Amino acid sequence: MVKLEYFDREDFKQLIEWMNSEHLITNWAGSLFKFPLTEDSLDWYIQDTNNADDSDAFIYKAVDTKTGKTVGHVSLGSISEKNRAGRISRVLVGNTAERGKGYCSKMINAILKVGFEELKLHRISLGVYDFNTAAIRCYEKCGFVKEGVMRDVLRYQDNTYWSLIEMSILEDEWRKLHHKKSKEQPEDCKEC
Repeated sequence: MVKLEYFDREDFKQLIEWMNSEHLITNWAGSLFKFPLTEDSLDWYIQDTNNADDSDAFIYKAVDTKTGKTVGHVSLGSISEKNRAGRISRVLVGNTAERGKGYCSKMINAILKVGFEELKLHRISLGVYDFNTAAIRCYEKCGFVKEGVMRDVLRYQDNTYWSLIEMSILEDEWRKLHHKKSKEQPEDCKEC
């Protein structure tokens, strides 16, 4: 199981350690951060977040409930009360040795639960670079639907461009999938 806890200054060091290459930081955050990641940039990142009364962004660390270790990072932002919509971003299973163990889908399901049950959202979207096939599979397992491709949206280094796949899930799709999974699979399933 994974639980989400608010990401704060105490978590900066761990995230900075995980962000050990320009490629990784760009895949994680697009153009939002430069390599190397710094505490100053993370101070800016968490400013005005995680306040249930007036924030439009919530930033979390993902904690393995069995070990108590932080295993990942995820945020839910661009929250629009009018449209009942939000956007997942900056999804990361931090330690490369922990990848492939089901943490990504557990993190995504946990953030979807926050979005759909606590924040009462109707639509949650995300963007993923087209070469990140593991993440795409994870998002599809969690019920996301591909909506389209934004071609050559990010210039990486000299003349290399990355394309972004847009995906979303609606509240009714999530509820149907969540209800089905709770009947079919045990709570600690790696594929959930």
